[in-house]
Amino acid sequence: MERKISTTSLFLFIVLVGFPQISETIYTPSLPDIADQFHASSNMIQLTLSIYFLGFALGVFCWGRLSDSIGRRPAMLWGIAVYGLGSLGCYLSGSVEWLLVSRLIQAFGASTGSVVTQTMLRESIDGAKRHAVFAQISAALAFTPAIGPLIGGWVDQSLGFRAVFLTLVVMSVGIFAYAFYALAETREASAITKISTVAVARRLLKDRRVWGYGFLIGATNGILFSYYAEAPFIFIGYFRIQPGVFGFLGIFVALSSIIGAMISRRMLARYSAVHIILLGCLVTTAGAACLTALVLWGISPSVIDMVLMIACIFILLLGIGMAIPNCLSLALVQYGDVSGTAGAIFGLAYYLLVSLITSGMSYLHSGSLMVMPVYFLVLAVGMVLVSKRIGRHEIR
Repeated sequence: MERKISTTSLFLFIVLVGFPQISETIYTPSLPDIADQFHASSNMIQLTLSIYFLGFALGVFCWGRLSDSIGRRPAMLWGIAVYGLGSLGCYLSGSVEWLLVSRLIQAFGASTGSVVTQTMLRESIDGAKRHAVFAQISAALAFTPAIGPLIGGWVDQSLGFRAVFLTLVVMSVGIFAYAFYALAETREASAITKISTVAVARRLLKDRRVWGYGFLIGATNGILFSYYAEAPFIFIGYFRIQPGVFGFLGIFVALSSIIGAMISRRMLARYSAVHIILLGCLVTTAGAACLTALVLWGISPSVIDMVLMIACIFILLLGIGMAIPNCLSLALVQYGDVSGTAGAIFGLAYYLLVSLITSGMSYLHSGSLMVMPVYFLVLAVGMVLVSKRIGRHEIR
């Protein structure tokens, strides 16, 4: 039975699925500052981004599973509360080790916003309309990773990096109050059944479609957040721009994902979702190839070269904006009977991949401008190959 998504509900869903992304990127302008304050290497500080996705992966599984037993609303509220505690720990951190632990807790709680929200959306709307709703949300969410650096850059520049984490504590209180007041339960009482996690996991493991979509979602998010991990050291470190200005650059770059999601939504009237996914992967590969060629050609810390680099990144993220909403919409369409548990296991898998990819960026970080473009190009080519395989499977 399809239920109507009201404008108020849609905005609430955007807030709930978006705050984890803001939390991931809000302190990226502070990374060089945090490295100096804690006397830690850039590689170690970048691990605070990677460990976020490890905690996120574990949380996705736990909250998704829990939402099947206690309900979507309670799982969401408990997760936001844990997120608030983790954010407080980040604010109070006195060492990089304590910051890593706090980020793990913060991400564990924040993950409820991803898995439970997606489950609620799948329960509330079906078919082509679901693709359109995911595209709408993806277009709005393209701003959330960019809002983080914009807020964080100016807060850090004005009050220091600790004030950035205090901002997240305040945000957690506001989101909890909003969800407590406005969030309704979407799980039917009759749907409360004892579901075997092992049985669902086996079912997912045998499904090649799920493997393919999991890789695509993990790779696209891995590229996106690896960019946010590496970008401060490129634009603040190499091009010498201020943290506040870096935040504004994030807004411009985010437009690519928004335009990509809008293009995807318009194309759904004429093309299948799997064809749009392939096209998005091809556009991402083209952007990564242009970025690699630009760095190989040789760039200097000038405004012109910085604009050219941003243009290449714009193309790269445009393709990601086209692919992500369709992957999220299609991945678990055959698992409506166990949506919470399936979403938990699926989310665990692809967020572990995101953590692995961002850890790879952290490990490879050397101060060279060549590392990020080549890394992205390899991932993008893999995405094209996987999307082609999915397309052949769906046509059959």
